[in-house]
Amino acid sequence: MKAPTLTPDHEQLARYAKALGHPVRVYIIELLSSQTCCFSGDLAEELPIARSTLSQHLKELKSAGLIQGTIEYPKIRYCINKENWEKARILFNNLLNVSIQVKDACKSNSK
Repeated sequence: MKAPTLTPDHEQLARYAKALGHPVRVYIIELLSSQTCCFSGDLAEELPIARSTLSQHLKELKSAGLIQGTIEYPKIRYCINKENWEKARILFNNLLNVSIQVKDACKSNSK
């Protein structure tokens, strides 16, 4: 069997999927998408989690490039990174629009 060819798009999609792999992070994205931006303290009031846990979730989303944070001392203002969100939307749409086909190569030959 031929080794798979992984593209930068595969790697980027995996980063986005990992960042969205927790329900709290999905909820944070929903909150941020319904507003222009939001301060971390406002997010903390919306979520029943410790601020340190919220900070870790925000760090994961920011690391993947899905959100951006701007320091407005003493607060941090978070927004959706619109350019990267559009890239993520396209990559997920491409993946989810793939037709599933059963191929003999994927069937087990062991008995």
